[in-house]
Amino acid sequence: MDPSLPRADVGVFGGTGFYSLYGSAETFDVETDWGAPSAPVTIATFEAEPPMRVAFLPRHGTDHRFPPHRVNYRANVEAMRLLGVRALISPFAAGSLRPEVRPGEFVVVDQIVDRTWGRPSTFYDRFEDGPVHVPFAEPYDPALRRVLLESAAGIGVTAHDGGTVVVINGPRFSSRAESEWHRDAGWHVVNMTQSPEAPLAMEAGIAFGGVALVTDYDAGLEGHPDVEPVTQEAVFEVFSANLDRVRDLIEAAVPKLA
Repeated sequence: MDPSLPRADVGVFGGTGFYSLYGSAETFDVETDWGAPSAPVTIATFEAEPPMRVAFLPRHGTDHRFPPHRVNYRANVEAMRLLGVRALISPFAAGSLRPEVRPGEFVVVDQIVDRTWGRPSTFYDRFEDGPVHVPFAEPYDPALRRVLLESAAGIGVTAHDGGTVVVINGPRFSSRAESEWHRDAGWHVVNMTQSPEAPLAMEAGIAFGGVALVTDYDAGLEGHPDVEPVTQEAVFEVFSANLDRVRDLIEAAVPKLA
């Protein structure tokens, strides 16, 4: 934590189409050893007992200028650590790999497969004080997952309990062969940003929770010729239509983290 910065209890990363939280907030520039995060951080106070301060940072920038392979993930996570957040909620757009996981539904993921490359994915570029190999068997904090699932049920949102997200480099979408490979492996949703967010949060000692908002069926579904491959326009349309539900989920979850 940096004593010169304000304090926050919970952090939220905004994804595709999600560039601000509800209500008024103060804006702060946060500098890190890894450079500037994607945007200034906004901090708002949520009604709870005690009141909760929530730091919000859009991972792609406020104007979506950073593609997934160019996001400064280390600076984004480090900014949250410097603000003192103890729980980090990460909503993200995702394509479904399973017919039972439908567009418009949420998945509170519990596992991750990283298929990205070329992204700095650790804070430990050098072992100056000896080796540091962080356990990563459980990438997503179980207690935070329970809060997110309870909150989704409380607002009437369909949220699947558990699932594996496979993270691709982007910015292109998957080929049919890649999508079939991911599906045959038993994975559930595909995304472009959960790694290295999840491992960096683990290294930073911040409880991390990923919530997929399913926007599409990736490159289509085998045996379902009527399901069209994903387009950027479709992703933005579905996410925009469900953005209020993402905000409602966060608003419901924050008081439970007091």
